[in-house]
This record gives sequence, C-alpha cells and structure tokens, in this order.
Amino acid sequence: MNSKLLTREEARRQVLGWQEEGRRVVFTNGCFDILHAGHVRYLAAARGLGEALVVGLNSDASVRRLKGPNRPVCCQEDRAEVLAALGVVDAVVLFDEDTPEQLIGTLLPDVLVKGADWAVEQIAGSAAVLAHGGSVQTVPLLEGRSTSGVIEAIVKLYCSGAASGKG
Repeated sequence: MNSKLLTREEARRQVLGWQEEGRRVVFTNGCFDILHAGHVRYLAAARGLGEALVVGLNSDASVRRLKGPNRPVCCQEDRAEVLAALGVVDAVVLFDEDTPEQLIGTLLPDVLVKGADWAVEQIAGSAAVLAHGGSVQTVPLLEGRSTSGVIEAIVKLYCSGAASGKG
C-alpha cells in the first residue's frame, strides 16, 4: 500500500506533525476521476501555496451521488493510487460525504484551496479554516479541461465509429 494513502485519523496526525515542524499544510479535494492536465496544473498550483498538500478524495459512493450512476469511471482505489503517485501530493484521504467539510474540520489545514470557479464563501470547510486562522484560496483552472469533457470526447469518438476504424 502507498504510504501517502491515509485514513482520516492518520491524516490528522500527519497534518499536526507537519504543522509542528512549521510546514504550511494545504488541503484541496475532488473526484479526480480521469486525471488530466487540468488536474495536474491545479494540484501543482495548490501545492505551491504551502509545504505539504493533502488531497481529500470523494469515495465512489460520493461521486455517484454527485455525478450520477455512470460515475466514477475509475474506482476510488485507482484514483487514490494515481493521485498518490504525483510528486506534488503528500497525502490522500478518502471521504464518503458529499462535501469534505467534516474532514476539513478534523484536519484544520493552514490553506484550503479550490478552483477559481468557486466563491470563497461557497467552499465547504472555509468557515472552519478561517476560524482556525488559516486562509482560503482559489486557483485558476485550465480552460477546456474537464473529466466530463474527456468522457464526452471518448463517447463521440466511439459513437462515430472512428474508434473501430470505420469513421
């Protein structure tokens, strides 16, 4: 098992340890279903805001509730392993709720990050982080990159017959 894949309690202890060492801990979250360049740039930007990056990863059940019955495409174990393999990611923690608010309240990172498509006041967990003296930041997203877009392109290719060499 990858040492970056942590339970909620392990993550809490790790975050506290990093903070005691004076490291600024950044937290972000998402489904990260089919990893693409937009995800990679987003995670790199988030990591650039501190010295350790913790990624809260929606469980399969959570993704289905948020995205519908055909998602996720990749199971939570695979999504977690791929994220943990990235050099900019220091820890990955699964959560089963629809939002990471409880997880963020447990971890209390120094910086909470989401994409610039979110208003700070709408970001789950922002109140807890701000009350604890942390900050909430947004980072730009890479335009035209999304998991839904990747899925649509695959479906379009498949349905056009191009995938079988007929189109």
